[in-house]
Amino acid sequence: MQNTELVKKNNDIDIMSSVSEQPDTIRSLANNNCDNCHQPLNGPFCGQCGQQAESTLKYFWVVILHLLDDIFSFDSRAARTILPLVARPGFLTNEYIAGKRVHYVPPLRLYLFVSIVFFITLKFFVLSDINTLPTVSDNQTSITQIKDQLVLLEKNKLKAIDTSPDNTVDLSETTKSIAKFETYLTDINKDYSIEKNKLLIDMTKKLVDLELIKFKDGQTLSGNKKERYDLLTSNIAKFKNGEELDKVDKTSTTIGNNADGTLSFDFLSDENNKNLNVFTKSLIKKAENAFRSDAAPLVQEVIGKLPQLMFVLLPLFAVLLKIMFIFSKRLYMEHLTVALHSHSFIFFTILLVELLDVFAGYSKTVLPLLTGSIEFASKALLIWIPIYLFIMQKRVYKQGYFLTFIKYSFIGTAYMILIGFTGVIAFVWGLTDI
Repeated sequence: MQNTELVKKNNDIDIMSSVSEQPDTIRSLANNNCDNCHQPLNGPFCGQCGQQAESTLKYFWVVILHLLDDIFSFDSRAARTILPLVARPGFLTNEYIAGKRVHYVPPLRLYLFVSIVFFITLKFFVLSDINTLPTVSDNQTSITQIKDQLVLLEKNKLKAIDTSPDNTVDLSETTKSIAKFETYLTDINKDYSIEKNKLLIDMTKKLVDLELIKFKDGQTLSGNKKERYDLLTSNIAKFKNGEELDKVDKTSTTIGNNADGTLSFDFLSDENNKNLNVFTKSLIKKAENAFRSDAAPLVQEVIGKLPQLMFVLLPLFAVLLKIMFIFSKRLYMEHLTVALHSHSFIFFTILLVELLDVFAGYSKTVLPLLTGSIEFASKALLIWIPIYLFIMQKRVYKQGYFLTFIKYSFIGTAYMILIGFTGVIAFVWGLTDI
């Protein structure tokens, strides 16, 4: 009896000493009474009101660690989940449906973790690629091409003079070409911020591209290219003279279902159709400005919208699976599990491909012998994606190869259409926010 009382006393001392290190709001746990109804506690939850015994008021870093663990499950389950996710189609889904869930990261947590990492890295890789491309606003590409062509023409002119014994060689065509390209350079160097210069600069850049094609290896323009060349030349001259331009290059980008380029729907009133056209014109102007200047903000906005849209697309994909396998007598949550696992696999695999592409770029200068192997692995992973999804559908729904292929093809086509709509929505949504 004395030993029992001594143990109880020591336990009370241990409880009070540990609680003394916590905030005052947590010390009530030492009383072993529920904070809500004040009834004695016999476990982690109150038997009277059901409230959790452990206080939610904790040190901030403890809350963060619990949150990370709840969302991402940073434990041994992650290691047991990643390999089958990539290499064993349908395994995780079948295990989860069979009730074997304790050893693996739950589907929703897995998707959240993989998608967050994927879209963060996607934004980084895409923006880094865009930053390496020449911008349209400074016209550096066209300017460089024109200058290079001028240098080439001048070299040919000097070479022709040097090789001519009496300097009587006819240089009239070369002189005309030099004057022409100097005019192009002057036009493209105009201030793009001035509205009236934009059309001239755009037409000039198109004409320069055709001129360079014509000069390359003495190639002559024919067919559609010759018609475009003549039309651009004529329109540039008319523009400088203040004359009416021909119809092709006078038109601008429009979004409409009418002959005049306007957009209207019968179920909308005239006022709403008018507001719709104002909205579409503003979107077109924003898109043109984005692509003519720095497209990075637009791309960043579009990628930023994709996680939310993909999260909405997931249940729609599960509905598509439910419809296609309506006679399988599976619950909707089972189809949703298939959707979560398949998207997690796709995102994770594309992430691996992105990383391999980065390593391939570095290996070209550091370890060129490994470049071929890395590029092969990257292509193999891309080929593995459709194969994996087909095998996954076959193993989860357990149907024949032919029927599985038919449904797989239909689901893939329908889903690509949904992805296309999602991309359009993300693009329009991104335009409204820049």
